[in-house]
Amino acid sequence: MSLLTFEEEVKWEDSGKFGLFSKNCCNALNTVRAFFLNRVIQFRYEEPKGAKYLCKKNTFNDFVDVANWLIEDRKITKPSMLSCEGRSAGGLLIGASINQAPELFKIAILGVPFVDVVCTMIDASIPLTVVEWEEWGNPNEEKYHQYMMEYSPINNVQSKVYPACLLTGGLHDPRVQFWEPAKFAAELRHSQAEGSGPVCVKMDMSAGHFSASDRYKYLKELAFDFAFLLDQLELSTIEKGE
Repeated sequence: MSLLTFEEEVKWEDSGKFGLFSKNCCNALNTVRAFFLNRVIQFRYEEPKGAKYLCKKNTFNDFVDVANWLIEDRKITKPSMLSCEGRSAGGLLIGASINQAPELFKIAILGVPFVDVVCTMIDASIPLTVVEWEEWGNPNEEKYHQYMMEYSPINNVQSKVYPACLLTGGLHDPRVQFWEPAKFAAELRHSQAEGSGPVCVKMDMSAGHFSASDRYKYLKELAFDFAFLLDQLELSTIEKGE
């Protein structure tokens, strides 16, 4: 896991596999996001090895612990300046984490988020579902069904103050159907408490799971996400000379 700021880089290492799908991740700064370093703190999270099946909730617990560490232990940020982002299965991570501790985050960006876990994983006709039973478990079995219901984002929205949320989807997405972000947005709007941030949905009517293949359209989509983030952080403008 690495944390990058203006002044320092804090790193520690763990052996084994990382990521929502137990894959190795390159521990490097995404240069597209480098301009954030003169406005906000960015951190990267990597999941500990073994967080699958009936241990999957360790993923969300660890993510929340990292947020608490940044705020309470390191004191390098505060909830009003902390954002989180995840895509696809990473959207599940973000959805579950803001359900667990919405008070820790100001903004959450969920790209084509896998948030209706049980309904998706129970349908063997969806591409990759059967293969991913090896990662998540098969909800047609009672023990996995009950466990998934405990963390599935759409089934665990609470009457609490939630961060501002941007959810994106693609009409032709065969992996995470467009109705998942739409349903989660509806559930957030219905259940969250007064004082919560806005819940916005951006649906691309021509995209699939991997969004735009055109370079310029991809950059426009990034710009949209970043504009939402900076606007909600009240950092959309900077003083002349900065």
